[in-house]
Amino acid sequence: MVLLERDSALEALTQYAAQARAGEGRVVLISGEAGAGKTALLEQLRRDLADVSWVGGTCDGLITPRPLGPLFEIAEQLEGELLQACRSERGRDELFTVLLRCLSAPGPPVVVAIEDLHWADESTLDLVRFLGRRIRTTRSLLLVTFRDDALGSDEALRIALGGLAGERATRRVTVPVLSADAVAVLAAGSGLAPADVYRLSGGNAFFVHEIVRSASELPASARDAVLARVARLSVPARAVLDVAAVAGLRVELGLLEAVGTTARDLDELVVAGALISEGSSLRFRHEINRRAVASEIPGYRQAAIHAQLLAALLRSGGADEAVLAFHAAGAGDRDSVVRYAPAAGRRAAALGAHREAVEHFEAAVRFAGHVTPRTAADLWSWLATEASVVERWQLALDAGRRALELWREVGDPPRESAEMRSLSSTMWRLCRGRESMELAVAAVDVIRDRGATPELARAYGHLAQLQSHYGEIEAATSSLRQAGGLVDMLDLPDVRSDLANTAAVVAWTSGEEWMPLLDRALEIALDLGAREPTARAYANLCTALCDFNRFAEAESYYARGAAFCDEAGMVRFGLSLRATWGEILLGVGRWDEAVEVCRQVLASGASPFNRLSAAIVIGRILARRDDGDPWPYLDEAVASADATGRPDLVGLTRSARAEAHWLVGDRDAALQDVTVASVHADRAHEWIQGQIATWQTRLDAVVTPSPARLPEPHARSASRDFDRAAELWDGIGSPFDAALALLDSGSEAGMREALRRFDTLGAVAAARLTRRRMRRLGLRAIPSGAHPSTRSDAAGMTRREREVMTLVAAGQSNAAIAAHLVISTRTVEHHVAAVLTKLGVGSRTLVAAEAGRRGLLDAPDRPGAASTPDAAGN
Repeated sequence: MVLLERDSALEALTQYAAQARAGEGRVVLISGEAGAGKTALLEQLRRDLADVSWVGGTCDGLITPRPLGPLFEIAEQLEGELLQACRSERGRDELFTVLLRCLSAPGPPVVVAIEDLHWADESTLDLVRFLGRRIRTTRSLLLVTFRDDALGSDEALRIALGGLAGERATRRVTVPVLSADAVAVLAAGSGLAPADVYRLSGGNAFFVHEIVRSASELPASARDAVLARVARLSVPARAVLDVAAVAGLRVELGLLEAVGTTARDLDELVVAGALISEGSSLRFRHEINRRAVASEIPGYRQAAIHAQLLAALLRSGGADEAVLAFHAAGAGDRDSVVRYAPAAGRRAAALGAHREAVEHFEAAVRFAGHVTPRTAADLWSWLATEASVVERWQLALDAGRRALELWREVGDPPRESAEMRSLSSTMWRLCRGRESMELAVAAVDVIRDRGATPELARAYGHLAQLQSHYGEIEAATSSLRQAGGLVDMLDLPDVRSDLANTAAVVAWTSGEEWMPLLDRALEIALDLGAREPTARAYANLCTALCDFNRFAEAESYYARGAAFCDEAGMVRFGLSLRATWGEILLGVGRWDEAVEVCRQVLASGASPFNRLSAAIVIGRILARRDDGDPWPYLDEAVASADATGRPDLVGLTRSARAEAHWLVGDRDAALQDVTVASVHADRAHEWIQGQIATWQTRLDAVVTPSPARLPEPHARSASRDFDRAAELWDGIGSPFDAALALLDSGSEAGMREALRRFDTLGAVAAARLTRRRMRRLGLRAIPSGAHPSTRSDAAGMTRREREVMTLVAAGQSNAAIAAHLVISTRTVEHHVAAVLTKLGVGSRTLVAAEAGRRGLLDAPDRPGAASTPDAAGN
């Protein structure tokens, strides 16, 4: 296929290759909609580059991707140490390190191409992140292709790309759709009207190519074009193509030969362009082709082909469990599923591919009735654990309950205790506090009399964790002491990290020094290379520092913790960190960013516990801005906190809702929430008590928390020294709280300064309340503030999103937009994703057309309009 309108992309890629050759390694994210021509671009680049070693792998579009499939393909090409490491089934962290060492070795520069990242398993996403953060010191070039129209529905892909976008070595190349002129060139001589081809294809290079090649009468989709093309194959060749489609995007020649494929049939498929020959394998040109072919195969024939492939793979003895499990499930082979799916699930979990692990264990438990109760219990336990990692909490709950039933039936108290702990954690994440505590107590009771065991140490440690969150200091300290003695006796370092985390919670609730304990917990976990304790330590550090208004320190731990969770596949803790990041952004006044981050958390399928913080942030900002309905968010957060019964969460959520009531002038409702928050405030940490005391002061109620325990900004407000409180809030970097303190002062100067700050923040409701109060006091020359029309937006976008939309429509890259708006490329990524969602389009290439259709680009003086950088970049 002739490459048209790709000169700029090829020039950029060639430049990045030269930079890598000079010792400045690069990772290039190559995006475009399905069929835009990303693979063709790479093929041309490969032909253009000399004196490089080119290796690559493709993410397969199987139902359950093979964990690290591209890495294993790359290993076959690089051979040597990496191939040996892969064949010895070493841990994924070691495999990553070995690959990086190969890319850093002397010799020709290495170009690594990983295609179709939108179909990647979690571990492959982690591999790309790992290389992206380290490749700059090598002479290698990492090329990653993905469909940008997959971003809106794939949270894991969006997070991975967002993390990579902020790396210094990262560059972006977009493969746009073709112009009408380019389509006319490609359609010449086909007998088809170029205008019709352009209309049908929308400029998609693959659609254009398939429509022109099929020469059919204006096929309505690429699927029709593909099927029209393969319909010309002979019956035997089409049967082989069906086998290849069931096998996956790429299939080894040896496997096709093992199922009786003849050389004549293979030759026909390659000559016809249905498959492409690549060394010892054949592949479809695009996954779209494979899926189009597979969609035409009747279900009974697919099952027969899966069985045929499974038998061939078993005869060869060379396939891994993930591939065997995939074909066993497709064939409906019960015994093979039970044999291979659990092994594939455990391997996927070890590699950090937890979503794939869930799929394998789900396949296995469908046949759990045909294995022994102990084996079935183990399968359900694995499924519950992996489901909890990826935030599929209803599945984790159902699987955990079934596992507990089976462990009781088997009569295995240690496993019963472990399952109770797991279920207790699940209940906690579902904000079912009473049930969580009951299970935690039962997990200790069921093995208390069986002597010193690791399970008893972990059960005491988990119980201490819950008791600490409820402010039950004496009980938590006692449980910690019991767990600590067992840990010392049995040498359980991973539990020691968790105990340090819990001891820190006890310390901050008691008003004692807690930071060294959390640092110690993180240090232990990192030394062990233990993923979950490390993720928990990062999450607790970030949360505690945020709760104590130490925002700059919290941001540092957030950045490190989020990167770790992304690389390690710790979805649950990663979402927790992102929700806390939203709270940090709220605290420092970066409200647009806070809303974006928290909406992503809410859209991710997060647990009620992780949703709670995100809902508070959005509810508070909507209430402050008078920009939408805050009550569904605030009511959800209050209901979840009440269901946990945890004093600090009740205090936090009730204070947030009290603020929203106060902003609309409902003092009685605000006071009711503050009263509920104060009931158990003595068991919450000092900053929660401070929030309650400040709101009691603001509402002219009796201050119940002890002033001696309050942080100084809140203590100053409680003692009505509001000017000093404002100074302290300014020192912390919390502008809204500082403005509230100035308003509370009641002085004319204080209220005028508060009004100025509220207007700057866009806190419309607070500004309106301030103006109303100033008018009641008879003050004159009150600034009117922004007209309501400047705060409205027909597309529901923020001011920043409108600026980004305008620049995207003008064809600006993310890097150019970041430079123009003086924000990070990662932030631009988030804004672009929001713009695509609000416009309802799947690709940035469609933004200009849709925005123009809605009339969003034809008013240069509209509020929030952005000026486009000129050709010189000014």
